[in-house]
Amino acid sequence: MNTSEQTSHWQVVAASVCGTSHLKNKQLCQDAHHWQPMPDNVLVLAAADGAGSATWGKVGAMVAVETAIENISTKRVTRRALADDVVVNSLLIDALLSAKLAVQEEAVACEKQLPDLASTLIIAIASPEIVAVVQVGDGVAVAKDASGNLAAITIPDHGEFINETTFLTSPNAIETAQVRLWRQAIANVGVLTDGLQMLAMNMAVGVPHKPFFLPLFDFVSNIEDKTVAKEQLIKFLRSERITQRTDDDLTLIIAALRS
Repeated sequence: MNTSEQTSHWQVVAASVCGTSHLKNKQLCQDAHHWQPMPDNVLVLAAADGAGSATWGKVGAMVAVETAIENISTKRVTRRALADDVVVNSLLIDALLSAKLAVQEEAVACEKQLPDLASTLIIAIASPEIVAVVQVGDGVAVAKDASGNLAAITIPDHGEFINETTFLTSPNAIETAQVRLWRQAIANVGVLTDGLQMLAMNMAVGVPHKPFFLPLFDFVSNIEDKTVAKEQLIKFLRSERITQRTDDDLTLIIAALRS
């Protein structure tokens, strides 16, 4: 491993903000996110969007992302291990299963019906050589390689109709989950919930919108103060540029491999 690889590290900024429709109705933000840097330049990210019809969707989303990250972060995941597709797939599915089980247990503990805690879930593992994602429901995971190529690792799962999707609490959640691996020299990773996907993606062809992602990736690559950066990201998500085009809750996690 050369010196530049040894000194590089992941830089991350993330936020979840309440959509304008929820603010008007005095509702809480139903989105949740979590991320964790690990040894050997491995990064784990998760984002979830509580179902609008789920009265405890926020709780389900929080339990899902926290459990998924904990499940992976407690394992000895190395870049060498991530070179094996079987290992990567196993890590992702195991994290997904653990999140689903934790939400089921939370529903029982709270004496709620399982659909009351419904949410989507995106889990991503990134290293300098790979971005691997498992996704249930809508939202998007994207990545940029060292050559500047931008790719959608996953695409939103809408079901038969635009406003339908699969939730982690759905009976077929595990069987229908997207599992995708992208092996390149990775420079950036982004994960977002469905409130942003119409702005961030050309949905007709499933291609990331460069004018959306490239400035954000440049932004996270040049962070000097993490607190200020998060405030700036929240301000961006609450700006008219965004809220004029979506009234949904918004979650965005962006990461850069910085030397």
